Amino acid sequence: MSTTRQELVRRLRRLLALALATTCVLFVAYRGVHDDTVPLASSSTPGILAVDTARHAMRQAHEEIRDSGPEGDISGEFHTWTSVAHQSLALAASENVTGAKGRHDLQTITGLIAVYSAWVERWGQETDTGSPLRAAYLHYAERVLGLDSAPGTDGDVMSRLDALRAEQLAEAERQAAFTWQQALWWSAVAALYVALCLALLEAQRFLRRRFRKPVQLRLLAATGVCALGVPVLAWLTIEAHGAMADTLGWIRVRRQDPDLVPEVADNVERSLADAGLWSSLSDWVLWGGAVVMALTLWGLRPRIAEYRFRGTR
Repeated sequence: MSTTRQELVRRLRRLLALALATTCVLFVAYRGVHDDTVPLASSSTPGILAVDTARHAMRQAHEEIRDSGPEGDISGEFHTWTSVAHQSLALAASENVTGAKGRHDLQTITGLIAVYSAWVERWGQETDTGSPLRAAYLHYAERVLGLDSAPGTDGDVMSRLDALRAEQLAEAERQAAFTWQQALWWSAVAALYVALCLALLEAQRFLRRRFRKPVQLRLLAATGVCALGVPVLAWLTIEAHGAMADTLGWIRVRRQDPDLVPEVADNVERSLADAGLWSSLSDWVLWGGAVVMALTLWGLRPRIAEYRFRGTR
């Protein structure tokens, strides 16, 4: 007796189950990596570089004070640099890298800069260069700024900026990391991918032997979509992870020269220029899986229908 219909139904169910499982696991695995590429490029990196710029600006502002001589001229460059610091902190706040805690830290830093500027203003208003108040005001300003503060201090501008940068960098490292969970998901993708390709090939071999038809175009198309789609997505993931690792290497080191900050930003922009495209392809994973399932159903369903009204022989 013929068991062709049962064998076709069994293969169809196996193929649909494998295609569904592969699509779902691939979708999760792909998004697990690519969902962090856009925020790393558009938020975390600009936020970290903004903090670096603010830190350099405050250092330059204080150097203007030290270089102003006994007359205490604080006009011009000092206010320019403090303005740059405020603008950079506003940019860091808009990027919102570390959430509510980061916004609170930025408000605290902004307040400390205001206190520092007030002490500097008082220092500049003392015309008597030998006045003890003049020396005291400068001392208080330097304590608030914290250029020479010990590690672990958190009550001055520089220490707060360093702590904020460390938190932002930790978030960037989390975004760029390839965790063991992601490795597990991609291992499952590889196993399901091989199983699905083998099942598609076996189904074509079965049809060729049973129906004497050399090629089943619909199943061949489904095999092609699967065989090409998964490796392409895996290659894009490797490219994205490499670009994220490069970005992390660039932003991990604080640039002492402010002229290098735009260079770092340009490098990150070039490296992650396709981050938006990579991330958007996650939706195509679902469409690709749907196409594979539709082609499989379209390829096997007509053959199964031929046996619908036949009894077991």
